[in-house]
Amino acid sequence: MAAEKLSTRHLLGIKDINLNDIELIFETADNFKDVINRPIKKVPSLRDITIANIFFENSTRTKLSFELAEKRLSADVVNFAASSSSVSKGETLIDTVNNILAMKVDMVVMRHPYAGAGVFLSKHIKAQIVNAGDGAHEHPTQALLDAYSIRQKLGDVRGKKVVIVGDILHSRVAISNILCLQMLGAEVMVCGPTTLIPKHIAGLGVKVEHDLIKALNWCDVANMLRIQLERQDIKYFPSQREYAMMYGLNKQILDNLDKEIIVMHPGPINRGVEITSDVADSKQSIILEQVENGVAVRMAVLYLLASQND
Repeated sequence: MAAEKLSTRHLLGIKDINLNDIELIFETADNFKDVINRPIKKVPSLRDITIANIFFENSTRTKLSFELAEKRLSADVVNFAASSSSVSKGETLIDTVNNILAMKVDMVVMRHPYAGAGVFLSKHIKAQIVNAGDGAHEHPTQALLDAYSIRQKLGDVRGKKVVIVGDILHSRVAISNILCLQMLGAEVMVCGPTTLIPKHIAGLGVKVEHDLIKALNWCDVANMLRIQLERQDIKYFPSQREYAMMYGLNKQILDNLDKEIIVMHPGPINRGVEITSDVADSKQSIILEQVENGVAVRMAVLYLLASQND
């Protein structure tokens, strides 16, 4: 049986939580999944809690998912898009957050382009921090919802083989996924062009493969990452067309494998680059389940963090 409370006040990264925390989040998410499938999808769990969503980078899916999770829990929600705020006029991170905290905010969900921004903030303000992605560092709720989705589809994560394909170098999703999946007992492989695989990634205990077909024949689950052109300051491959030919997943490749694998994608999808539309919309794809599970998992994280203060 999982512990009653999380071992941490914040969710800054997967490396800061333990297996009991993950199991508790999953058990709680199971309960919230029942809630969001009811006719009345709201519970009063966080009725007196104010949560600020502070996004210093553009985000649609993650921001919407957190906002929906917060509203399903009846929290008061403040949305702050830093790109269109006084941050662009030179205000510092601490000034921004202190101003928001002066409005008596209990929890901050933050996305920031710099690695470690959430850790920095947690040392300077009293509110609880949920890291919604910091640079190319971590994206813990994405890793939790991905592992939760695998567990839902395959019954267990332990012993499963998961390959993460694509832009590993710039991906916070990849690092958080590797840490989370390994903690849950999965075997992990990364696959992509040499230029997009970090030099010392094998030190994390993952297999490295540059041949997509070999990687797909090895795995039970393929998590196809988006090519993050906005974070690339130089060209890491000749063209998107060439990348798609070497590392894009299409229906023909999927149908030619010896077994049926599960296909995931953290979104948003570049259709025709990482995966084709017929793969994204196939019965082997659990991309829409990931979106639904994202709300339940984020509800669980927010609820468990808030209950630390009871």
